[in-house]
Order: sequence, then C-alpha cells, then structure tokens
Amino acid sequence: MAVQLDDAAERTAPHHDRGGGAPPARGGRRAQPAVSGAPYLLLLPALLATAVFLGWPMVRNLVLSFQNLNMKELIQRLTDWRGLGNYQEILGSEQFWRVTLRTLVFTAVNVTLIMVLGALIGLLLARLGSKMRLTLSLALVLAWAMPHIAATTIFQWLFDSRYGVVNWVLDRLGWHAMAHYDWVGTQLSTFFVITVLIVWQSLPFVALNLYAATTTVPQELYEAARVDGAGAWKVFTSVTFPFLKPFFLATTFLEVIWVFKAFPQIFAINEGGPDRLTETLPIYAFTEGVGNLHFGMGAAISLLTIVVLLAMTAYYLRLTLRQEAREEKEDAL
Repeated sequence: MAVQLDDAAERTAPHHDRGGGAPPARGGRRAQPAVSGAPYLLLLPALLATAVFLGWPMVRNLVLSFQNLNMKELIQRLTDWRGLGNYQEILGSEQFWRVTLRTLVFTAVNVTLIMVLGALIGLLLARLGSKMRLTLSLALVLAWAMPHIAATTIFQWLFDSRYGVVNWVLDRLGWHAMAHYDWVGTQLSTFFVITVLIVWQSLPFVALNLYAATTTVPQELYEAARVDGAGAWKVFTSVTFPFLKPFFLATTFLEVIWVFKAFPQIFAINEGGPDRLTETLPIYAFTEGVGNLHFGMGAAISLLTIVVLLAMTAYYLRLTLRQEAREEKEDAL
C-alpha cells in the first residue's frame, strides 16, 4: 500500500520535482526570458524597404506639392515655391469637389455590389459538391489572376460599338437600338462598363475569402438551429453571419481601399472621358499632373486623395470598433 502511494505521489508531483529539476522561483513567479533584439532585426529589412520605396516618394511628393513645377521650371531646373498656393487653388476649385463626390459614390456602389455578389458566391461555394466547387474556384482564381490591362482590353472589345459581342447579343435578342451603341459615349454608360469590370475583378477575392470563413462555422450550430425549426434565412442571420462578420468587415475595408484608388481600369477604358465626366481622384491627379504638365498641382491632388482615403478609413474603423464594443457589452450582460 505504501509503495502504491509513493508511486501516485511521484506521478502527481510537478515536473521540476522529478529528475532533479530546478526549483521554482521565489514567490511562485517564473523567470522572465531576456528581451532579445532578434525580432526587431528581422523587421528591419521590411522597414527599410518601406521607407525607401514608400516613405521617400511620399516626402518628395509632399515637397513637390508646395512648388509651381511646370515644363519651364522642369527644363530650366528652377524651383518656384508656392507655399500653400496649390492647395488653396485646388480646395477652391469646384471641379475638385465634384470629382471627390463622384469618387465616393463610385466607391460606395462598387463595394456594395462586390460584397453582396461575393457573399452570395461564397455561400454557393460552401453548398456545392467537391467537383463543382473545384471548377468554380478555378474559374474565380483565373479571373483574379488576369492582369488589369489585359482584362480592360478584353472588356473594351466586348463593349465595342462596331464589333463588340455585347451589342451583337443585344441586337440578336431584339434590342436593335443597341446594335451600334457607343458604351463610352456617355457618363452613365462608361461608368456601367467600368463598374462591371471592377466588380468582375474583385468578386474572386471576396468569394474565396468568405467561403474560407464558412469552413470555420461549427456544424453543430447548424444542426441545433435546424432542430429548433429555423429556416434558411434564420440560420444565416443567427449562425452563419455572426461568424462571417469579422471576415466581412475586414474584406469590405480592403475593397474600399482597392476600389477608391482604382486607376488602370478607368484610365484605359476612356481616360476619364467623355469630357472628364468619369474622372475619379486618382485620374484627376494624373490628368492635372502629367496630362496638363502641372506637376506641383498633381502632387497636391494626390496628397489630398490620400487624406480623403485616410478619413474614410478612420471613419470605417471607428464604426467597426464601436460595433465590437457594443457586442462585447451585450455578451457581458
């Protein structure tokens, strides 16, 4: 009996008591490992690359925004400082505020379509069989991997007024007025083509991201909801969406940034035309800076574009943090 008790005591003894291990620190505290500089050394290359390739151009752009730099100053290597003159001229321009409002509306419409359609496709992937899921996933990845300019060129041919497939299909379906319709001839039709292109390019990322998020939902919750008699919509709102919400918010945040700064699609379709009616802030900065050779003005517009994007980001993050704090309070209650 005594031997059995000794064996039990040995099995339940702490690890440091066996094998001559070191005794615990006084006061029951474990010795803290020494702080090493290795993590900071590993981060140093990335920080240096960011400073060189992002920080330095930003500083140069900031300095340029305070100058009056046109072709004359560029050829003669003159430095004509304007101070805040570029910013005052831009902020006092009605064109800048029209373009800013147009950019915000354009971003809101595109992000809404992307998130709604992407969520539907992601939920569809979760319900398909393995073969159909693999086929659809490959199609999404191929669409996602296509370069922007290549995709834009394809869409230009699809919506071409003379040889476009879209006009040919609409004509064959009986809509003969669309046989030679110029899709880039008006503001709304041009934005329609650009929106279809950007939504098509963005759907794969959202769909695959949200499908991956659905795999984290425990199946027991679905079974419990069905036992309680919940329908498809109730299951989605009470089980699926709460788990997808963090992924949904993060993906929306990324899409807002991506759509807001979209440049190659808009510029390649019609260069902000017709009559500069489809210019967004990135196109506006490029047109003023490079197109009109007002490099200082273009630099100032690009910095104001970053400020607008940061303001949107801060507002979105503030709403997200408030929502999370509200949910934590509700869970605590």
